[in-house]
Amino acid sequence: MAQVERCLARIAARDGALNACTRILEDRALEAARRVDAGVAGGADPGPLAGVPFGAKDLFDIAGLPTTAGAAMRLAAPPAALDAEAIRRLEAAGAILVATCNMDALAYGFVTVNAHHGTTRNPHDLARLAGGSSGGSAAGVAGGLFPLALGSDTNGSIRIPAALCGVYGLKPTHGALPMAGVFPFVDSFDDIGPFAGTCADLALAWQVLAGLPTGGVGAARELRVGRLTGYFARGLDRELAAGIDRVCAELGPVRAIDLPEVARARSAAYLMTAAEGAAAHLADLRRDPLAFDPAVRDRLLAGALLPHALYVEATRLRELFRRTVLAVFDEVDVLIAPSAPGVAPLVDEPMIELDGVMVPARANLGLFTQPLSFIGLPVVAVPLARPGRLPLGLQLVGPPGGEAACFALAARLEACGLTGASPPPGW
Repeated sequence: MAQVERCLARIAARDGALNACTRILEDRALEAARRVDAGVAGGADPGPLAGVPFGAKDLFDIAGLPTTAGAAMRLAAPPAALDAEAIRRLEAAGAILVATCNMDALAYGFVTVNAHHGTTRNPHDLARLAGGSSGGSAAGVAGGLFPLALGSDTNGSIRIPAALCGVYGLKPTHGALPMAGVFPFVDSFDDIGPFAGTCADLALAWQVLAGLPTGGVGAARELRVGRLTGYFARGLDRELAAGIDRVCAELGPVRAIDLPEVARARSAAYLMTAAEGAAAHLADLRRDPLAFDPAVRDRLLAGALLPHALYVEATRLRELFRRTVLAVFDEVDVLIAPSAPGVAPLVDEPMIELDGVMVPARANLGLFTQPLSFIGLPVVAVPLARPGRLPLGLQLVGPPGGEAACFALAARLEACGLTGASPPPGW
């Protein structure tokens, strides 16, 4: 009970500045805490996450509440009859849901700038964006509101805010974690995953969500590691490039790998996202287009106008690109890549520098994440250890089903001090 009460007090004290939460579930959380305490007092096993408070992105079903997916047009939606399966699994392990978290409307964005709920701020610098679309979940963990949160990732919506806020995040193998009760965006790419402040906490949450035995993730000493170069070195912040160099030096021989056709793969991911997203919302777009968040509506309308032949061509390219990348895993076990090109952009100037040109953050923060989720690969997002400085993040990428190897490498890098979450100044 005391842990949940402290968590609720932190949210009350800090979230006015962050705007990470959309609904505080105080009554539900306190009742759940009483049940956990009663179970412990009665000698029951409370579970591996006993009493751990967590937040959930505002697209997970919560019994008795409308699932808004961050959209004002869904505030009056019928309440969910059941909790999402991911929430049920965490709570079965003893965790306690305390809040829903801000997001880009309908999960279509990389910045968590929401027309109804407002902008989520980065705990490391309130003048900067938290990233998105799971920005509220990442900022909530980074700002110490709760130690664990659920997000979703279609084109980078866990990995980008994890990098910009300096926390750990998981984008699993496509389809590996339960999607029941999660508001859909793009079925071809949608996945859920957790955020946490340490590698061990993230791995534990993954094991619980996946229905796996809980415990350590094994050693990384024998892993074959590759570094994605070429496209994945484009426009990198110099400190991020240097950080990747240090990581590779620590790991010994690291193979440089320059994948072909990455830019085309990202373009195909953009096209499939627009087409599938538009198809999912086509009835509402026809009935009441002005009800949509303006930043989302225009992209959905553009997606609705795409010829089906282009979508088919994009899916063919995906299969070709998938085969090319999977062949790389015959030679390496884990690939290292940047998560975002640099530090979090400013709220009032949401731009990033790419090849010497300033470009919109909303459209380009997924530069390095989209080509990987495009083919369903698992990724553990890890923050470089940067106490007192703005966060930068890496992707540790595995073959389908390769989460354990990614976690093992993440644990090794954290143990040697090259990666790890740093608390925001003053928080």
